[in-house]
Amino acid sequence: MRKYVIMGVQGSGKGTQAKQLAADFDLVHISVGDIYRWHVQYHTRLGAQVRRAMHAGELVDDATTESVVRDRLAQHDWNYGFVLDGFPRNLRQAQFFLESWDVDAVIHLDLPDSEVRRRVLARRLCSHCGMDYNLIEQSPAREGRCDACGGELVSRADDTEEALASRLADYHAKTDPALGLFRGKELVISVDARSGKAAVQRAIREQLGLPLPAKKPARS
Repeated sequence: MRKYVIMGVQGSGKGTQAKQLAADFDLVHISVGDIYRWHVQYHTRLGAQVRRAMHAGELVDDATTESVVRDRLAQHDWNYGFVLDGFPRNLRQAQFFLESWDVDAVIHLDLPDSEVRRRVLARRLCSHCGMDYNLIEQSPAREGRCDACGGELVSRADDTEEALASRLADYHAKTDPALGLFRGKELVISVDARSGKAAVQRAIREQLGLPLPAKKPARS
């Protein structure tokens, strides 16, 4: 059984890397963000609480998030292990996690703030169908227009220099101490997340001692 936590600043690729690990090693990808989005979509009581926090520009409170993680891990559908994404976000949550579960490693995707800005400020959203784009890796065929529906591509409301600066400051103030706790217990592997997706995945597996991804055959 393999149990991992994946941590990193916004735009570092946590979800992408967690999903590939989960798919290749029969792990369950547990994304706190996905859980919250499901509740918002289906208008549950928790979803209403999440919406209120989002509209106020805040994170969901620690007690609620800890309860969500506790309930999800209590389902024990992770026979071969899990990759936990989006938790813990601060020192209190890290302490809560270590009191309740053991973990094999904490995967830290290290990304400089300058690269976070480059990636995040290149994000676009279709104003009609909601499809996500990143102009660095996924430019539309027609500039400014969605490939799927032709809708106008717009920046997200909170993807501004000012909002991003605030989120980065908040991340470093709250999440860096959580990483420090894990480092003190020699659980952290740190991977440079500036490389391409495949290179980052390979570096993660090398440090964890996992089988490397099979190389794609060259095109003839």
